[in-house]
Amino acid sequence: MKYCTHIINTPIGTIMAECDGEAITKLDFTDEPNQISTSVHPLLLQLENELLEYFDSKRTVFTLPLNPEGTPFQKEVWKILQKIPYGTTISYAQESKWFGNPKATRAVANANGKNPIAILIPCHRVIASGGGLGGYSGGIDKKEFLLKLENIYPKS
Repeated sequence: MKYCTHIINTPIGTIMAECDGEAITKLDFTDEPNQISTSVHPLLLQLENELLEYFDSKRTVFTLPLNPEGTPFQKEVWKILQKIPYGTTISYAQESKWFGNPKATRAVANANGKNPIAILIPCHRVIASGGGLGGYSGGIDKKEFLLKLENIYPKS
């Protein structure tokens, strides 16, 4: 399977997108955009357009097919993340309840940290039970920006 990559410049940094020709497989922040060859695959161009609309507050739902690579457990956790509506946050504890195992909070949080498709699989919408931001593999500053963009941080 041939993967295509594309660099997207956003208000919170440069993002590297990847697709397998049929679905988005990766969306992650990069500090080395010049090291990545870029493709004009239609899925990647549509992704760029949808992301720019999102950052312009003109899009709340993404329409692209996703195919993240991970373990079966991680994939199930990422399906839960995709159910969190735009403009909403849940806690890690709530997420583990949605997952069906309230005692799996730490394992669910670890799976969130392995999410290969930032923003579209919205792990940024999961916060600590006390209302703190919790973690974000892209950096807390990016998580804060995304939550502010969706008008859900700081909580009132």
